Amino acid sequence: MQDPYPVYDLWRAQGDLVWWEDYGMVAATSHRAVQTLLKDRRFGRAVPPAQAHPIPERLTPFYDIEAHSLLELEAPDHTRLRGLILRAFTSRTIAALGPFIDDLAAALVADLPPPGTPVDLLDALCRPLPVRVIAHMLGVPDSRCTDLLDWSNAMVGMYQAGRTRAMEDAAVAASRAFSAFLSDLIETRRAAPGDDLLSQLIAAEEDGERLSRAELISTVILLLNAGHEATVHTLGNGIATLIATGQGARACDPQALPALTEEVLRHDPPLHLFTRWCYTEVELYGHRFHPGDQVACLLGAANRDPDTFADPAVFAPGRNARAQVSFGAGIHFCVGAPLARMEIAAALRALFSARPDLTLAEPPRYAPIYHFHGLEALRVA
Repeated sequence: MQDPYPVYDLWRAQGDLVWWEDYGMVAATSHRAVQTLLKDRRFGRAVPPAQAHPIPERLTPFYDIEAHSLLELEAPDHTRLRGLILRAFTSRTIAALGPFIDDLAAALVADLPPPGTPVDLLDALCRPLPVRVIAHMLGVPDSRCTDLLDWSNAMVGMYQAGRTRAMEDAAVAASRAFSAFLSDLIETRRAAPGDDLLSQLIAAEEDGERLSRAELISTVILLLNAGHEATVHTLGNGIATLIATGQGARACDPQALPALTEEVLRHDPPLHLFTRWCYTEVELYGHRFHPGDQVACLLGAANRDPDTFADPAVFAPGRNARAQVSFGAGIHFCVGAPLARMEIAAALRALFSARPDLTLAEPPRYAPIYHFHGLEALRVA
């Protein structure tokens, strides 16, 4: 968990696919295999009926939200839902957020303690930036950001390996609270639409269809849970690497910043594993998949494949890393990728422009969880 990359290298040397005993499934280790599986429509996220297990009643509040999540659906439901979401989540909508994100990043950096005073950048910058952006997009006051964070953190625990009953109970409680909050907010926006993403999602229409209340709630929760957690750890991992390698000055160069952002996403991504179900018998890379098989796409391994990226273990901000798979691929490519790129670039630029001489106050340590990969703290001075 502290450094999975040498293990990925060992597995990749054995072939495009390996058998992962701990998970009881095949794992794709190479860039080409991960890309193929993510894009192949014979594989998908929706659980095949034969593999679906009864959901315990105590967990239904969480899984009722999952049932309408864009992330867990396939065509035709996925096609319809994504089309409606993209009518609100347009490139113009995201681009219009640029000045707000730049100002917010600058304000958070300006609030850091004086140079020389240790501070945890996860708490001071990496966590508040994405949650306040999402709150702004939804028209939610900053005073509710703590609630949004608490709900998101609790719900994301359901995706971790080795989750406990306590984690499940916390996720269910968060699901109830988050759903109730959004249900009230939706009613408010229906009565008085504003210039915010939720109002646009409510108004989005295609061929006479609109998002249902359940779909609206699931979509907003997905935008927060997927967008916030991943962005926090992309920033934390990236800032730690930039400080350790002494390359923070690149974040101040507008010409270098886009490539730097892609390399941050490639080198130490926040999500290392994404699973797919097989829907029909298919043979790939010497292995025959059967309907109902599950396969682990190792994004963290694909991003370090030497056949795609020269010297992949080296953090090289000048390289062309656009082939990184941290946002996934195929029909489930992250709908929030443009927003995440904007947030990452704004935070890095603001931080290293104001504090070019940052040093690590203590060695960064990753949280002991999988398949998320992020720091427990990022104390700098």
